[in-house]
Amino acid sequence: MSATRRQVLARTGALGAGIAFTGALSELFTGTAAAQGLGHTGYGPLVPDPNGLLDLPEGFRYQVLSREGDQLRSGQGKVPSNHDGMSAFAGRHGRVHLVRNHENRATAAIPVPTIEGLTYDPAGKGGCTALTLDGRNRVLSEQVAIAGTAVNCAGGPTPWGTWLTCEETEDKAGTNGYTKDHGFIFEVDGADPRRSGAVPLTAMGRFQHEAVAVDPGRGIVYETEDAFLKPFGLFYRFLPDKPLGGLGSLRAGGRLQAMRVPGVPDLSSIQETGACFEGVEWVDVPDPLAVQTPIRLQDFGPKGITHAQKLEGCYWGGRCVYFVSSFAHSAEGSAADHFGQIWRYDPHSRRLTLVIVFGPDTDIQLPGESPDNICLAPSGGLMVCEDGNGAQHVYGVTRRGEVYPMARNAQNIGTPEAPEWGEFAGVAFSPDGDTMYVNCYTPGTTFAVTGPWRR
Repeated sequence: MSATRRQVLARTGALGAGIAFTGALSELFTGTAAAQGLGHTGYGPLVPDPNGLLDLPEGFRYQVLSREGDQLRSGQGKVPSNHDGMSAFAGRHGRVHLVRNHENRATAAIPVPTIEGLTYDPAGKGGCTALTLDGRNRVLSEQVAIAGTAVNCAGGPTPWGTWLTCEETEDKAGTNGYTKDHGFIFEVDGADPRRSGAVPLTAMGRFQHEAVAVDPGRGIVYETEDAFLKPFGLFYRFLPDKPLGGLGSLRAGGRLQAMRVPGVPDLSSIQETGACFEGVEWVDVPDPLAVQTPIRLQDFGPKGITHAQKLEGCYWGGRCVYFVSSFAHSAEGSAADHFGQIWRYDPHSRRLTLVIVFGPDTDIQLPGESPDNICLAPSGGLMVCEDGNGAQHVYGVTRRGEVYPMARNAQNIGTPEAPEWGEFAGVAFSPDGDTMYVNCYTPGTTFAVTGPWRR
């Protein structure tokens, strides 16, 4: 799961904001490898890195897999800027395929190189790169996986081992120099990008995408819309014409629908953990391409539709899909204020439940501020990327709610008098759980961290 709260924490100064798990954390792990993991209280204090890159606990070590501005192993150009969302996939013979987003806007310093057959819009600077690693995390290849997209923030893996990268923008052709409309999802094959190409999955909607999750049993794709200002985003599901059809099957089209919770026009109005709503409805989106009107502003009938501010992470667990509202501000138009929510939707019972509430008076107090990307750790608990002011960390959170530092960014991009450190992003574990991969957003750096994870 993910909980990006950089804006609300920076504004309120709630540096100790945490997560109220109270039984819900164990629930999130049900059916996952982490549910059987060992609990622990951390690995000891962080040891300063003499090379000034990444501070880790004693016994852990890192490898730099890739750095912004270096040459791609493929010879296609330079490693692009703004390393963001990432996922790891099992390859043949013990190899691992990393697919890495580059959240490049029109002003990005180093764009994703445009490659024939892999470029959607030559004016777009975003996209993905793919690294193939051997069993020792040695980089065997590094290449452009898709180019010509824009603001590739997050996404999600498919059951057949590809990555769905999401454009967090809805700029049309003619805006910021773009020659094509943006705001789409693209499928990326990290093992062989030529197989996936650069084809927008237009039936899945054009809006400010954040993340997706695929129901591995039915093939339904759930999508979040990261809209910061009112009108806020919607929670969607896509009913593919060829469910679970493998690479390229989502191009066959399908129906895009938005979630309506009867009697709840704004999810922020719900404040009590455990609140449950039966009979969730799904309404066809009138114009998925948003030719004239953004989807969240379209006419969904007299009953309206359910909105939520800052919908971000979206993950499948057990028989349900989980999605995150990072925060809500009544001053910006939300029905109520909160520091973050995690919702669970059960498609079998059509039931929506508020399972976790974030806030400054909760059971977990993070030492830093602004948690961003979050992933399950193989030893049980979470790994949380920090994105805020001052020093930036990856924190571990055990299933018992204990917090410990796992890594600290030692790359000072400021000055000795006014130091500054870039955020972490894209934390993910290798299929065998022995390596943590994580990105430093700027300067773009991808690390592989190994050590006594199961201690």
